Amino acid sequence: MKHQPASTALLWLALLCSASGMANDSPVGLWQSIDDNNGKPRAEIRITEEPTGLTGRISRNLLPNDPNVVQLCTKCVDERKDTPLIGMEMIRRAKRVGDSLVWEGGEILDPDKGQPYRLQLKLVDGGQRLQVRGYIGLFFRTQIWRRVG
Repeated sequence: MKHQPASTALLWLALLCSASGMANDSPVGLWQSIDDNNGKPRAEIRITEEPTGLTGRISRNLLPNDPNVVQLCTKCVDERKDTPLIGMEMIRRAKRVGDSLVWEGGEILDPDKGQPYRLQLKLVDGGQRLQVRGYIGLFFRTQIWRRVG
């Protein structure tokens, strides 16, 4: 019984190490999207795991704007048309490809164009960056997002 505190401490240490390792094996968390034109943070997106796959919602706008004006997705072409950007689901149904660090099969919305695209997410840099790729046919656009939480 005298060794129980040490073994308990080792168990807690093992659990903490495995939990922190798992966090970097999944896109679940808070990410900063980066503006393609100026390389500056644009928004924060919270990615969660849902029964249908990964979901990403805009949690905060990082661009300067009037805080008294609710920004709407005026260009959206689906049920998100004219809904507030904050809280909007912009990533839908992405599922992990086997044991890889890639998620596909979902879609991502570009609120500036109002258009949904086929989606691929890929963790890079030990899970600290997320390669976000939207496709239309053979054409694609890629952004690298930074993990912030």
